[in-house]
Amino acid sequence: MAKKEITVTLKKSTISCNQKQKATVKGLGLRKTGSSKTLENTPAVRGMIKKVIHLLDIKE
Repeated sequence: MAKKEITVTLKKSTISCNQKQKATVKGLGLRKTGSSKTLENTPAVRGMIKKVIHLLDIKE
């Protein structure tokens, strides 16, 4: 059975975000605006994405 993956791209800067949101973006492995990362589709990753969804572009 193949594992499902999600590609997340940082589309907005984290300059105006609070420290928790910045830490969440860093935890997802994103650094600069436009950077992308392919992650496993797990409940933990989904929760992190939900906290900063306004900054991300998501493709399943």
